[in-house]
Amino acid sequence: MHTTTDNGTDPLVTGVHDRWTDQGMAGGPWPFMAMCSIGRLHSVLKKALDVELKKADLSRTGYFLLTTLALTGEGSARLSTLSRFLMMHPTSVKLTADQLERDGLVTLLPHPHDRRATLVRITGDGRTRAAAVNEALESPSGPLGALDGIHRSVFEALQPVRLAVGDLDL
Repeated sequence: MHTTTDNGTDPLVTGVHDRWTDQGMAGGPWPFMAMCSIGRLHSVLKKALDVELKKADLSRTGYFLLTTLALTGEGSARLSTLSRFLMMHPTSVKLTADQLERDGLVTLLPHPHDRRATLVRITGDGRTRAAAVNEALESPSGPLGALDGIHRSVFEALQPVRLAVGDLDL
């Protein structure tokens, strides 16, 4: 991944930082530059994820739902829990779960103790499909190969920011 110009500078940083005061902008450039940087990184990561999801015939929501289920002890969770954890409207989670069930990647079951609740349980095929995407995203030859060896560092750099803005709810 080409991240800087030939002289080692980032054109985004140089362009904004050098012009901020000259253009009479109030405050400092850092909040704007942080948001631009995170937004651009999000776009790159989303594009890379979408490449792998297309190969696996999964939607983004389906992938996140499957991976979240795979991380639970029993491989299952209530629809309401998934909605809260994924920060998605319950209807979107239900529609995604229905599609994943049609594809044989999850099973929808009545909750054993709460007749109002529905459990979503990942199947073996669902685990396999999510694992394939996860492996591809981690692979040095995958779409995020440029991050080889620094995935954890990226997470650790962003974690304090996420927590500072109060993203603690599950």
